[in-house]
Amino acid sequence: MKKAAFGLLTSLLPLLTNAQSTQGERLNSIRATLPVIEQLYKDYAEKNHFPGLAFGLVVDGKLLLSGGQGFSEVATSTKATPETLFRIASMSKSATAMGILALRKEGKLKLDDPADLYIPELKTMRATTTDAPPITIRHLMTHAAGFPEDNPWGDRQLNDKDEDLIALIKSGISFSNVPGVTYEYSNLGFALLGRIISVVSGKPYQQYIDEKIFKPLGMHHTIWEYTKAPKNLLARGYRYEDDTWKEEELLHDGAYGAMGGLITSIEDFSKYVAFHLSVWPPSSAPEAGPVNRSDVREMQMPWNFSGLNASYKYPGGRACAMTSGYGYGLRWSQDCTGRTGIGHTGGLPGFGSQWQILPDYGIGIIAYANRTYAGMANINTAVLDTIITLAGLKPLPLPVSDILKQRKQQLVSMLPSWQNAEQSGIFAENFFPDRSLSHRRKELDQLLEKIGKIRGSSDMVAANNLRGSFMLNGERGDIRVFFTLSPENPALIQQLDFSLSK
Repeated sequence: MKKAAFGLLTSLLPLLTNAQSTQGERLNSIRATLPVIEQLYKDYAEKNHFPGLAFGLVVDGKLLLSGGQGFSEVATSTKATPETLFRIASMSKSATAMGILALRKEGKLKLDDPADLYIPELKTMRATTTDAPPITIRHLMTHAAGFPEDNPWGDRQLNDKDEDLIALIKSGISFSNVPGVTYEYSNLGFALLGRIISVVSGKPYQQYIDEKIFKPLGMHHTIWEYTKAPKNLLARGYRYEDDTWKEEELLHDGAYGAMGGLITSIEDFSKYVAFHLSVWPPSSAPEAGPVNRSDVREMQMPWNFSGLNASYKYPGGRACAMTSGYGYGLRWSQDCTGRTGIGHTGGLPGFGSQWQILPDYGIGIIAYANRTYAGMANINTAVLDTIITLAGLKPLPLPVSDILKQRKQQLVSMLPSWQNAEQSGIFAENFFPDRSLSHRRKELDQLLEKIGKIRGSSDMVAANNLRGSFMLNGERGDIRVFFTLSPENPALIQQLDFSLSK
C-alpha cells in the first residue's frame, strides 16, 4: 500500500474501528471509506499503467459507491466514468449460465442432458478414451468437459461465426482429459453453451439473454456488439508496450461472445451483482428475478474443485489458506476464516475486469480497466478487505427461526435449576442418555461459580434454522449456551454445550 493510501487509512481508523450498530451507521461507515478506495485504485492504476478504470461497490442491493479514473479513450482524453461501457470478457460467462438456467426453468432442457442432443455435430466427435462419458451441459458450465485451457487461443475467436464453431467441431476437438474428472478452464465450452441457448430458444443467444436476463433486471445499456455503443461512452482497449499505450483492435460480436463478449457499465452491471446478493439469506419473499433465487444459489455453489492454496496471503500480507471451486460460470472461494467470495475475472486483449460478492457481508465489488489482461482480482480483494477492516463490518446475522426462539426461551426459563428438565418435552431422546442430568447440572454450576448470579440473557444468534447460541449474562461474566436441534418436527434439543465467554 502506497503512502497516500496508508495515510488516508490511518486518518480514518479512529472514526471507523467499531462495528456499526444500525443500518444507517453501517452504510455511513462504508461511505466514509471512499477516499481510501479511490486512492487504492489510483495507486494500482499508476503502478500497472492503466489508461483508465471504473469501479463500483454494491451494498444491500444498491450501488452505494462508484467512480472512474483516467481515460476511456486516450486519443480524445475522454474520462472513464461509472457510465462508461467496458468489454468485461469472461465476466460474461455467468450470464450465459443464467441463460441456461432460464431455459431449464421453462422446461426446455436439463443440466445433465448430453450436449449432443442440441449440437448433433458433437455425436461424431472422437473421445479421448472408449470409457469417456458424454459431455453434458453441466460439464460445460463447470469447466469439466475435458477441453484444454484455451485463454490465449480463445480470446482471439470472439467474432467467429456459428459456421466456424460447427466446422471446428466437425474437424475434431483435442481433449486434455476425459469429461467429468477435473477442472480445466475452457472458453470453447461456453461458446458451445451459447450455441445450445440459440438452438433451444430458437433465437440468437444474445437476444435470449437480453430478453430473459438483462431487460428484467433493468440492464438497458448492456450490449454485445461494440458498434452499438455511443461513441462517447465506449471504452477503447490498450496494451502497454514500449512505454506507451497502443490501441487494441475491438473484435465484433460472434459465436464466442457467450464466453466473453459482453460490454457494460458499472451502473448497469451493479444491478446484476445486486441480484446475486439478493438470494441470501434464503427467504419466503416473492420471486422477483429472471430466474428463481434457488437457481442463483445453485450457480454460486462450488460444483467443481479447482484448487487449494495453503500459503495464500491477502494483498495486505495477512496469511490465510484459500480453497477454490467453480460453479456455473462463477468462481467460488473460501478462506481460512470461512469468508466466502463468489464472482469472476475477465481478460481480453485491451481489457481486464473482475466482480466479486461476499454474501455473508452483503457487499459486492466491480472494477474494469482498459489495458490488456489487467488483473483486477487482487485490487478488488484488497479493497473489500480494507472496507471490512475500516468499517468494522461483521457477517450479517441470519434470521432466527421461530423454533430456535422457542427453545431458547424454554432453556432460559429452566436454567440454572433444571427443574422438570426430564419431563419438559424439549429434549430429544438421545439427550439424557448421552449425558446424565446430574453431570450436566454439575458442569453448569461450576461455570456459575465464576460468573455469579444470572442477570439475563442475550438475543439468539443463529448458525442456521436449527442451530445457534446465546449468552447467559452473569454478575462477573457470561456463559455461552450453544444448542443443536434434531430433525424431528417439532425439532428437539439434541446437543447442549456451555462455555465461558471470552
